[in-house]
Amino acid sequence: MIVMEPAARDADIAAVVARISGVGCDSHVSRGQERAVIGAVGDQARLQQLPWEAMAGVERAVPVLKSFKLVSRDFQPENTVIEIRGVKIGDGSFTPMAGPCAVESREQLFRSAEAVVKAGARVLRGDAFKPRTSPYAFQGLGEAGLALMAEAREEFDVPFVAEVLDPRDVELVASYADILRIGTRNMSNYTLLTEVGRQPNPVQLKRGFTASIEDWLNAAEFMYKEGNHQIMMVERGIRTFETASRNTLDITAVPILKKLSHLPVIVDPSHSGDTGTSWLP
Repeated sequence: MIVMEPAARDADIAAVVARISGVGCDSHVSRGQERAVIGAVGDQARLQQLPWEAMAGVERAVPVLKSFKLVSRDFQPENTVIEIRGVKIGDGSFTPMAGPCAVESREQLFRSAEAVVKAGARVLRGDAFKPRTSPYAFQGLGEAGLALMAEAREEFDVPFVAEVLDPRDVELVASYADILRIGTRNMSNYTLLTEVGRQPNPVQLKRGFTASIEDWLNAAEFMYKEGNHQIMMVERGIRTFETASRNTLDITAVPILKKLSHLPVIVDPSHSGDTGTSWLP
């Protein structure tokens, strides 16, 4: 991590980026309110041998020992704030997101959308592709479901998020959805993470139900290093010994993530409250 001086010029930053590229490494520039920080990713031996502090505009060079370098708060001290169609996420405001699990019909979707928007939802959710345990269960409407979500977006004036399951569908889902979501089953699907990281739409990354926080942040790193810096971390519960609920919502993950990373954090209580009872959700 190369920290630039507050008075560093654009030419100084460009020179550092060129030197990083010259030794076969990748660079990522983060511009804060007071200074810029450049993340250099690649062969650490080559990077550490270069006299960074001797370059114009460089204040100091600091090795980042964490495996998740670019999503760490060491790289970017300020919180990442994501804005979608006027809705800000990560700025400290409360942003409810709600909608049906899967899009089944226009009537079902519009009835749900009307109810959740009336209740205060700022983002509509609804999936056109659904990963089911049984191959004979409903798998979603596909592109027809995405088209219905786009119609609901215009009717109720809210952005929508939809899950993408397959690298081959990334372009399709991104052409409709405002936000793409990586589900818990695909948190470690690195081919999918790489493809999603190469498209510009914001992304929600759900925690795998057996993943550690470090595993989760490394999954975000896969996308961040590909160029997509609009990533939201979604805590949705992990699998534990507890049988009273479907998943155990790890609420302590929120402050831990906020300390370790600059990315926005979202809590999804639906899976931990999905017990078949009406009172818990």
